[in-house]
Amino acid sequence: MNTRKWIVYLLASYALLTLVLQYQMNVARSLPYFLVPLTTILGFVIALLHSKERMNWNRTLWLLVSAFVVSLAFESVGVLTGLVYGPYHYTEKLGYLFLGLVPLIIPVAWFMMMYPSFVVADWIVPARSPIRFVIVAAVGAFIMTAWDVVMDPVMVQGGHWVWDVQGAYFGIPLQNFFGWWLTTFVTFLCFVWLAKPELPNHTDGQFDRLAILLFVTTSLGNIVGALLGGLGGAALAGFFAIFPWMMIGWIRMEK
Repeated sequence: MNTRKWIVYLLASYALLTLVLQYQMNVARSLPYFLVPLTTILGFVIALLHSKERMNWNRTLWLLVSAFVVSLAFESVGVLTGLVYGPYHYTEKLGYLFLGLVPLIIPVAWFMMMYPSFVVADWIVPARSPIRFVIVAAVGAFIMTAWDVVMDPVMVQGGHWVWDVQGAYFGIPLQNFFGWWLTTFVTFLCFVWLAKPELPNHTDGQFDRLAILLFVTTSLGNIVGALLGGLGGAALAGFFAIFPWMMIGWIRMEK
């Protein structure tokens, strides 16, 4: 079986697991300890396989290293000082904490969603744009941050991390969203500098739509979770933050 078929089957499994996760978290209120890591790792594997097919293992590993190092560094500094995202701390619900600060599953999740964000941005930004790699990095960071609009309130309500201030957005400080954008932007700049990929780096729109489906499946899971958990405002905000990007990317992939 070729890699593309594996990705399709894994996406179907991921969609089902995502629905189970949101049901357990927001309706049953009984979340098996392994369900969040298992769902995240499955999404991570899909992103990894797609990236390998799209831009080879060498560049995939550079993106992986960039995502892990930058996100773990920024998150650790953020938890320790409150300077990046605002003052917050993780609970033990997501497993072992790196240096007692950040769950090791967190950089896995960053890569899982950073990758499709980069793919969509690579299609959206016009090919002849000046300093295109910077624009792709900036747009990809906005796409990634759009996910946090709905994901963060759901995960906070589930007790996975705690904000130590009462922020303006469902208790979340607005600084958090700038921190998300900055983390992703720096990651993409590091990736482009280290891996030196040619941009635009797309030839197969139908295949790249699988990356959109990964992003959409994750996002819809969070939107459903927000609705089930009584966070209708976050669900609506997340929908309008995320889906214009996905629609533009999907249309551009017709070319």
